[in-house]
Amino acid sequence: MSRIIFFVILIGGAYFLYRRFVSDAEKLQAKSKAAEKERQTGAMGTLVKDEVTGEYRVKREEE
Repeated sequence: MSRIIFFVILIGGAYFLYRRFVSDAEKLQAKSKAAEKERQTGAMGTLVKDEVTGEYRVKREEE
């Protein structure tokens, strides 16, 4: 019985790490694509509209 619990925990941990790796890779790929697009167009940054004030600002790293 303890072996079964051990393997379930092991498989669950491996799955969790795999999903985290995939999500990090997707974020990195999206960031890389955005940087490449900015490089191709010669842009200095990406503007986003603030919904509250209606003003445009440069997109932050964490967005």
